[in-house]
Amino acid sequence: MTDPIPAPASPPALVTTGAAEFRAALPGGGALLGLDLGTQTIGTAFADAGWRFASPGKTLKRGKFGADKALLGALIAERAIRGIVIGLPLNMDGSEGPRSQSSRAYARNLAALGLPVLLWDERWSTAGAERDLIAQDMSRAKRAERIDSAAAAVILQGAIDALAGAAF
Repeated sequence: MTDPIPAPASPPALVTTGAAEFRAALPGGGALLGLDLGTQTIGTAFADAGWRFASPGKTLKRGKFGADKALLGALIAERAIRGIVIGLPLNMDGSEGPRSQSSRAYARNLAALGLPVLLWDERWSTAGAERDLIAQDMSRAKRAERIDSAAAAVILQGAIDALAGAAF
């Protein structure tokens, strides 16, 4: 009796900080999911398949990774997501600290879903989102509810601008 030949392991999904490498992994484009990882919540945003517009989604309560992965997996299936953009919290001088390491670890774990992951600089994303929400004359209470998903949309819009070649 011979042992069955094991199936070759599928290569791990791409996790990168390079827009060109991420774009090459998605030659046909496709809808993207943007994430702003907080300690208690995860802001979500979605980009259309043509990578033109990012829109805020839901703000999810962050729990154990298994529960987060299940929630995100459901969103991915529901919206036919082809790639994920995660905010990378860099220090103002561009260096990485503990929060960046945490985001990188989350991205590596999320790669198990089989989608390419782009880590994108999120400096000033929350400030930009807050400014936009204030410009909409949104109350402080409403801003608190929506800031994480609005920040995810800012992060995702920056990434898709670069992916589309519009970033300078």
